[in-house]
Amino acid sequence: MKTIVSEKGQITIPKDIRDKMGIKPGTILEIDIQEGKIIAVKKQTVDVFKKWRGKGKLPEGISVDEYLHKARE
Repeated sequence: MKTIVSEKGQITIPKDIRDKMGIKPGTILEIDIQEGKIIAVKKQTVDVFKKWRGKGKLPEGISVDEYLHKARE
C-alpha cells in the first residue's frame, strides 16, 4: 500500500491497516527507525482505574461514608 506525505509531514494510515491493528482516534503510536525503515508500534494504554475498579472490599458492617471518614483522619 502507498500513502503520500502531506506538506505538514503527515501521512494517512490506510483504513484496512487501522482496522486490523485496532488503531482508533487517540491511539498512541511509538515511531522509530530501524535499518532505514520507519517502524510504528501501537502502545497499549492501561486505564489504572478501570483495571482496579470493583477490586476493593469494605470491611463488613461499615458504610462507604464511614470508611472514607476514617481514612481521612
